[in-house]
Amino acid sequence: MPDPLSPADLLKLDRDHVWHPYGPMPGRAEPLLVESASGVRLRLATPAHGQDELIDGMSSWWSAVHGYNHPVLNEAARGQLDRMSHVMFGGLTHEPAVRLAAKLVEITPEPLRHVFLSDSGSVSVEVAVKMCLQYWRSVGRPGKQRLLTWRGGYHGDTWQPMSVCDPKGGMHELWQGALPRQIFADAPPASYDTFDAAYAEHLRALLARHADELAAVIVEPVVQGAGGMRFHSPEYLRVLREACDEHGVLLVFDEIATGFGRTGTLFASEHASVSPDVLCLGKALTGGYLTMAATLCTSEVADGISRGEVPVLAHGPTFMGNPLAAAVACASIDLLLGQDWQGEVKRIETGLREGLAEVAGLPGVRDVRVLGAIGVVQLDREVDMSAATGAVVREGVWLRPFRDLIYTMPPYVTNDTDLSRICGAVRAAATAGA
Repeated sequence: MPDPLSPADLLKLDRDHVWHPYGPMPGRAEPLLVESASGVRLRLATPAHGQDELIDGMSSWWSAVHGYNHPVLNEAARGQLDRMSHVMFGGLTHEPAVRLAAKLVEITPEPLRHVFLSDSGSVSVEVAVKMCLQYWRSVGRPGKQRLLTWRGGYHGDTWQPMSVCDPKGGMHELWQGALPRQIFADAPPASYDTFDAAYAEHLRALLARHADELAAVIVEPVVQGAGGMRFHSPEYLRVLREACDEHGVLLVFDEIATGFGRTGTLFASEHASVSPDVLCLGKALTGGYLTMAATLCTSEVADGISRGEVPVLAHGPTFMGNPLAAAVACASIDLLLGQDWQGEVKRIETGLREGLAEVAGLPGVRDVRVLGAIGVVQLDREVDMSAATGAVVREGVWLRPFRDLIYTMPPYVTNDTDLSRICGAVRAAATAGA
């Protein structure tokens, strides 16, 4: 065992060598050093603003739906470690991956039948795009190479996913000109309850105009995540399904953030009773324990690729189908479905609506919105990150605002008392630095 390092030593090494997400090198703000985590609490190695533990209101970027150090998931990981932690997936297979694929086919909407496992959500989108492009090439339509999406979306930080993130307000504007040029509809009207017929016609017309060059439409169903935490009417998914069918275009749903119950249905597309041709999953797939993602497709897509001049999907990550991650994913799905997850998500939704209601009247607050286990406060200004972070930590909570948004996506095991504290932290952040 290496000699233990003090918190001060660790933070110095972190500052010197570790590049954190969406930050400069070296970082301008010192991160909080987490020593351990259990339930919904992160224990800090040294107190911050008088707090030695924080209630996690972020589910570790929306993945830890069961909280931390869960005995069921711990046991699944330990049991698999005793058998094998990894084996290559080329030419070999194993029970955890087979069980996981079968389970995903069982719980996702028909007619999704085939599962490609990868190791991150962004890569699952890369795979989805490759599936769509290769499908059309294989069936003799190689000119169908572009993608259509709507503004306000976010699909990941690797190359093809960046090309379908919002090209103006998104974080990937730097790469415009180098990325593939995709087709962007206007952002969907930001209301879950209101259907705009004119906007639906805009989608239909844009898709019809570009059908001959479109391989696929890709959208986040119902909730746009890191692009702006906006909710939209499920009816637009039906419009896209009908238009894609009419014009011979594949439909891809990115449910990396919304899958596994977050919006109140197991998958967000169920709000519209619509199924895509290709589906991307990640984040909560393993309950936040290990990195894993999945891209599902219909038999039509798989058969089309398999009949082509190159009759294989030319993709194969080293850690594809990792047994350790697959075993934990199976346990996480069973844990979710074996309890009243819908009741828990509804309870959290009610608590967020009640707890954030008074925030709507605060100066500088533009909007408050809640759907399932998602609560969002939008300001009329950029969040003062330093002030907001200090405010939430003083409340004993961890949140990670961005742009003009203060939001929470808590673990489903968050109790009512802790949920109230999260809402209090959101209120504190909304007024911090004003």
